[in-house]
Amino acid sequence: MRVLVVSAPLVGHVFPMVPLAGALRDAGHEVVFATAGDGLRVAEAGFEVRDVAPGFRFGRVAAGAMLRRPMLIRAELAGTAGTRVVGHLFGAVNDRLLGGVQRVAEQWRPDRIVFEPLAAAGAVAAARLGVPGILQENSLFDGPALLAATRMRGRPGFAAPAVVIRVTPASVAGRSTHLPMRFVPYAGDGPLPEWLAGPPSRPRILVSRSTVPQPGRDRVMARVAEAAGQIDADVVLIRPNIDARTLPPNVRATDWVPIPAALAAGAVIVHHGGAGTTLSALHAGAAQLIIRGAGDRRHNAELVAARGAGIAADERDISPALLTRLITDPALPSAAREVSAEIAAMPPPEQLVEAIRQAVG
Repeated sequence: MRVLVVSAPLVGHVFPMVPLAGALRDAGHEVVFATAGDGLRVAEAGFEVRDVAPGFRFGRVAAGAMLRRPMLIRAELAGTAGTRVVGHLFGAVNDRLLGGVQRVAEQWRPDRIVFEPLAAAGAVAAARLGVPGILQENSLFDGPALLAATRMRGRPGFAAPAVVIRVTPASVAGRSTHLPMRFVPYAGDGPLPEWLAGPPSRPRILVSRSTVPQPGRDRVMARVAEAAGQIDADVVLIRPNIDARTLPPNVRATDWVPIPAALAAGAVIVHHGGAGTTLSALHAGAAQLIIRGAGDRRHNAELVAARGAGIAADERDISPALLTRLITDPALPSAAREVSAEIAAMPPPEQLVEAIRQAVG
């Protein structure tokens, strides 16, 4: 088969597509990615990539979509807007992608089109070519609901996906009729620094920030650094947005590192609540402190907290006591390990290849 994989133009959307795309490629099928902007980094995984919106700038498109709907901005910043804002925002994004995706599809003539929930351009292209569309979820939201919420200009039509693939474990986000697939973390290639690769001699707390900043000042790293001097742990700030020259002795700053590997080495994590980091921590069986925020961040935080596998908190709640709970409460890693075992029992991407091959549009 020829399989076109379509993603929104963001690293956090395209990287979760890599394991299934790799399974298809390893099974002998041709795979091409269609994306833009930061999503073009998927070429680092060795795939052929087509830039379907040259010069794409997510911030510019996001500002235009948000500023036209001021009544929804407050709810979105609080993480309570559901799919309303994301539908408008990624509708605008897909307006930019659609022409390029359609041209690639018409020229390359794929047999299947795999797309993520906020890449509706892939669903439209599948409908126009009359080939099966495969929806691969990459978040803790229901994929068909996100796809349905996307409001593209002119509302081009698309058929229901022939197959919907779920990656979120049922105990976290509920059961569904979608085909389950094990979430396999992917954060790019590259080894861990030696000082992060081995098991820690005392608790190690990673602190990560989003690749797509939310509006307003992000003080999570600053607050963790302020509290770190009063806890018995080593703290690692990944891509810090504060002055790394004034950190307490038990706080260290580093540039990008593959977070899944660092979690597997025995760390816990404080993060922004993005789906990729949330699912990576669950996969590793690592306790996590998720800071509630805009978009799906509150949703993800509260799902994980309800499962008992992590803590949901506001930025202002970060304190020595909260960080101490993250590294000492035995219930957190216990629940996280249960979810990790649940994920491990889900079918790996290789087992979904045949379902894609047999899909009928």
